[in-house]
Amino acid sequence: MAVLLADSKSTWERIGHLFIVADGMGAHAAGELASKLAVELIPHQYLKIHDLSPAESLHKSISEANAEIFRRGQANIEFRSMGTTCSLLSLLPEGAVAAHVGDSRVYQLRGNRLFQLTFDHSLVWEMQAAGEVTAETARSGVIPKNVITRSLGPNANVQIDLEGPFPVKVGDQFLLCSDGLSGQISDEEIGVIMRTQEPENAVRLMVDLSNLRGGPDNITAIVLKVTDDRVATTAPAGAIAVRRGTAKKPFSVALGVVTAVCFCAALILFLLGYTPLGIVASVLGVVALVTGLAQVYWIDDSSFDHSRRYGNGPYREYRAEPEREFFEHLAGTMKSLREVAQERNWKINWTQLDQDFATACKHADASRFGEAISLQGKVIINLMAQIRKQGDDSDPSDSSIAL
Repeated sequence: MAVLLADSKSTWERIGHLFIVADGMGAHAAGELASKLAVELIPHQYLKIHDLSPAESLHKSISEANAEIFRRGQANIEFRSMGTTCSLLSLLPEGAVAAHVGDSRVYQLRGNRLFQLTFDHSLVWEMQAAGEVTAETARSGVIPKNVITRSLGPNANVQIDLEGPFPVKVGDQFLLCSDGLSGQISDEEIGVIMRTQEPENAVRLMVDLSNLRGGPDNITAIVLKVTDDRVATTAPAGAIAVRRGTAKKPFSVALGVVTAVCFCAALILFLLGYTPLGIVASVLGVVALVTGLAQVYWIDDSSFDHSRRYGNGPYREYRAEPEREFFEHLAGTMKSLREVAQERNWKINWTQLDQDFATACKHADASRFGEAISLQGKVIINLMAQIRKQGDDSDPSDSSIAL
């Protein structure tokens, strides 16, 4: 991750505040290098560009970072095909602009509504957008959620999504996160946590809950809150962008692999006499192939009118309403942690925790669920902080205490 805050009014007016989250893919060392390069190269390039609009500068910076990650991968066989997701948010005088490749996400919270500003470049989202699967099928897990269709690094060129500008008001909050968080915490829970906690506590609570729910992936998150009128949007948001150009994109390596695996699986299933399963595998292969070809012939993003709005975000909207069910889940989490702590003889200061928990329960009994969740969230954060002090053998991400 990287945070680049403007240090003067003139810098703010030119490039705004910049936030980046990148999630590496490939072998551990390769993924780590790809994400490290992304968060180093993009701000460096962004600061150097003076003759383009901020949105165009973001696009060019990401494109050049992709080219360098690809070059590094080609130069060393151990890093071949390494890649990384990359989600950026720039807070500018004209509003918030997001630039995006992969399945890390950018959200905006306004009042009791959470908006996902970015489109997941994943197989399941692409298939939904193409009308090939229903939302219910996508949620069922039949289609793997971790297969991404775009990333920085595997190819010399990459298709980059730009979204916005979105108007910004005092009180608005934004979240940038890897799928290690969004895969474990529901969108509605994300909204409630951001609404009831200050940014630092919101990040801590979401990471703790993600780990307690199994923590199967690395988790990176940035939460920011707009507290100054000078960051609020003064100019009206532009119209929908008109893209121009016909430049072709390279066929996605990920989609190529998915296509090949599906067709091979279909052939084997047909030979073994499993015709219905073979048909399903064939359909998935065709969908992956069509999606990849659509990306190859997609109209070019590199030429755009910076006076207009980019993209079609926000893509999804969720209620961020504190409710009893989520409070009871947090209370159950504390109960389970207490049982583990007592079983392992951990030294926990329960006095203050129990007092705060009792107060949170009183808020919940009076249907003040916002106050109840706010306080109970702090109880979980405090408890997890004490658990982390017990030693390496009490790692809260240990699957033996996953809740």
